[in-house]
Amino acid sequence: MATLNSKIPDGPLAEKWTNYKAIQKLVNPANKRKLDIIVVGTGLAGASAAASLGELGFNVKAFCYQDSPRRAHSIAAQGGINAAKNYQNDGDSVYRLFYDTIKGGDYRSREANVYRLAEVSNNIIDQCVAQGVPFAREYGGLLDNRSFGGAQVSRTFYARGQTGQQLLLGAYGALSRQIHKGTVKIFTRNEMLDVVLVDGKARGIITRNLISGEIERHAAHAVVIASGGYGNAFFLSTNAMGSNGSAAWQIYKKGSFFANPAFVQIHPTCIPVHGSFQSKLTLMSESLRNDGRIWVPKKQEDAEAIRAGKLKPTDIPEEARDYYLERRYPAFGNLVPRDVASRAAKERCDAGFGVGTGLAVYLDFTDAIQRLGKEVVEARYGNLFQMYEKIVDENPYETPMMIYPAIHYTMGGTWVDYELMTSVPGLYSIGESNFSDHGANRLGASALMQGLADGYFVLPYTIQNYLADEIRTPKISTDLPEFTEAVKNVQDRLYRLMNIKGKQSVDSFHKKFGLLLWDLVGMSRNKEGLQKALKNFKLLKEEFWKDIRIPGEPEEMNPELEKASRVADFIEIGELMARDALNREESCGGHFREEFQTEEGEALRNDKDFMYVAAWEYKGPDKDPVLHKELLKYENIEVKQRNYK
Repeated sequence: MATLNSKIPDGPLAEKWTNYKAIQKLVNPANKRKLDIIVVGTGLAGASAAASLGELGFNVKAFCYQDSPRRAHSIAAQGGINAAKNYQNDGDSVYRLFYDTIKGGDYRSREANVYRLAEVSNNIIDQCVAQGVPFAREYGGLLDNRSFGGAQVSRTFYARGQTGQQLLLGAYGALSRQIHKGTVKIFTRNEMLDVVLVDGKARGIITRNLISGEIERHAAHAVVIASGGYGNAFFLSTNAMGSNGSAAWQIYKKGSFFANPAFVQIHPTCIPVHGSFQSKLTLMSESLRNDGRIWVPKKQEDAEAIRAGKLKPTDIPEEARDYYLERRYPAFGNLVPRDVASRAAKERCDAGFGVGTGLAVYLDFTDAIQRLGKEVVEARYGNLFQMYEKIVDENPYETPMMIYPAIHYTMGGTWVDYELMTSVPGLYSIGESNFSDHGANRLGASALMQGLADGYFVLPYTIQNYLADEIRTPKISTDLPEFTEAVKNVQDRLYRLMNIKGKQSVDSFHKKFGLLLWDLVGMSRNKEGLQKALKNFKLLKEEFWKDIRIPGEPEEMNPELEKASRVADFIEIGELMARDALNREESCGGHFREEFQTEEGEALRNDKDFMYVAAWEYKGPDKDPVLHKELLKYENIEVKQRNYK
């Protein structure tokens, strides 16, 4: 078993990051110009990293499969970004943000990383305001805040229901400035298919030009993966259709450990599935739980009448409604963390109280409209209400929204140390593509916080600690045999896919696999189901490589080939998710094993045996991966059963 060196600095928790920065190695300005860095992905993490590294003077190549960095999936984030500014004077602090994040993640994240995240959160807000991000403001001119799940303070900064879009425009502006200056070169419509290692260090990537189909080589002194999560493995998720886990999966196959793959986020406020021809799901922001109240009918016969179309939600009197989150969790009410709210909704629907198709609950704004007025509600959430009405064709000002949990985010990802370096020297992973900050459940509004923290304020320091020893390394040549071999491997895989010439389309296969993944490795898991999943995924993998049909040619624009390559990776990711979930014989955060729950149906952890990061090492095709454990130590907080009551 390899030793996982997390490189956590010495000293008190609150001084670790300061101490690290005081003694880290630096690269002087003249030497920065000699060093090349590749950044894969241009969402909040990738764009902020590329912009910051370009501003420092490094030569940066940034890659995205979209036609513009502005189309990265970060744009879809709605509700906000957390920071411990404490403008409300309501008791917030860096320590409280740190504590809420550790507790929200059910004590399965690394203490030092989470404290650093909380510490730099305030800098992010200052930087984004300076970039012109139009955050909402309160009457005195200070930035406004709203509440999100898992916290009893208001610390979420927002720009209506389009915070991700506005933050990405800020990062895109910073990135565009560097592109204009020439420090960053942008490669759009380019997908990374492999990483190149030379003498054990990451020295470049192989990409496919998605317009021409050409396979291209790119070299650098260090490579940064900022390619997001693997939630689209489930087929139906809130992710953009192109979002995929392939970059992170390819570096796993080159030696980067993959950590906690079983930890996936179920978001409780998603527009329910409405048909078998649907290709994605749409999120309704967690911010709606500030003013919306979640309920189902108290009587099963009322729920049955609603499902049959004989009653409307507005026909159910107040005393016949079960506001089950307020009932079960009086201290946090509708603002419990996502995993808790999701399981509670599933429990009510499984018990026969669901509405709509039976897999939905109500999110009701009647009280808020009466208390605040329609204009105030519209100012806060108008674009979200508009989006809901366009999709569902119901007016949420008059009829309660219907919501149900769905796959949203992945807390698992590439294992990284305190410096955000993977187990491969010179290869970094930031934002959602790594595992580092959220444990077994991410609190709402913390994804944007982590992406920008990593890109603007962490990686620009830590990468220099590595690159300081690379200033004598000349430009990396793409003619090296390692590049030639990587190109051959990529081409062989693509031609193998093209030559299957089976009967099943990529989407039909992805849908079949994704629904199986949701049923067996989704919101609720058990030993029997996970063993069944491993067996079925193996059979599906064999079927995929025998019967997939991809039209067109590899040396041209071929979206079906892109999708097929990603789905092949999703099946393997699904296998590792099931294996990790089977190994973790406890419930924690978003990982809910039915065998391990309290009498009240809450997640039951096993701290004695499972207080560790599960880091999996690839050992080759058809060989079992090897589990490495990074033990988690909590020196600054008391570890206890989560309680939101």
